[in-house]
Amino acid sequence: MTIIYFLIFCSVLIALGFLAAFFWSVKTGQNDDMHTPAIRMLFDDEVKKQDHVEEKIKTNS
Repeated sequence: MTIIYFLIFCSVLIALGFLAAFFWSVKTGQNDDMHTPAIRMLFDDEVKKQDHVEEKIKTNS
């Protein structure tokens, strides 16, 4: 029976830790921009392609 009380205490402690982490992330603005991360990978391809073209031009000159 003692182990059940210990496990309940541990689970409540872990839950409070996750709750504190959630409030910290909201307070510091981790969840402010939900749109940009979804399209960020689309912009990276264009930048890499442009850098590759610039490197190709430099090596041909």
